[in-house]
Amino acid sequence: MVRARVTPQRGSLHVSTSRIPYLPEEVPQVRSRWRRWVGVGGLALAGWRVEGNLPNLRKFVLIVAPHTSNWDFVVGFLAYLGLRLHSSWFVKHTALRWPWAALGRHFGAVAIDRAHAGNVVAASVAAMNAAERMVITLAPEGTRKKVSQWKQGYWRIAVEAGVPIVTAALDYSRRRIVLGEPMRPSGDYASDWAQLRTAFAARMARYPDQF
Repeated sequence: MVRARVTPQRGSLHVSTSRIPYLPEEVPQVRSRWRRWVGVGGLALAGWRVEGNLPNLRKFVLIVAPHTSNWDFVVGFLAYLGLRLHSSWFVKHTALRWPWAALGRHFGAVAIDRAHAGNVVAASVAAMNAAERMVITLAPEGTRKKVSQWKQGYWRIAVEAGVPIVTAALDYSRRRIVLGEPMRPSGDYASDWAQLRTAFAARMARYPDQF
């Protein structure tokens, strides 16, 4: 439940909520009151909540799944605003055409042309190595359609940049986003993928048969 009260001493509106946590200090974030209000309010109206929290780390790769519907972006973006997370996240270049390009970039979107995406991993690793704090958010399935294997870009970025991977599961069955514990890649993709995959289940997806 979201509660709001006026604090007379400051004359400001204060939010008290357990629906979505505040991020730990080290996590890249935007100190924005309106983002918090929009995210918390939007999730409350939709009946969603965030369980757990992101690790108190300056750099990591955040993977979000299952991805079977356009609604995944809406729910995820509301959580992104409510957490006040500052992250780079990849979208198809066609999704950042005018008039959405500047707005998307303002919120961290990075346009990717899948026909020429070969250097995305290298560029991401270089950016993360150069940054003091950075989170990269990816949907490892790479599509809303059912896939047998995830794309390995997220894993390669984490391995080459030497950062952990954190899971964010979209659970439509219980209207919650579950944030997992950080995992340091071992260097064995098959083993790491099998471990990460346990954070997600088909029943969580909006369309379970697509995951």
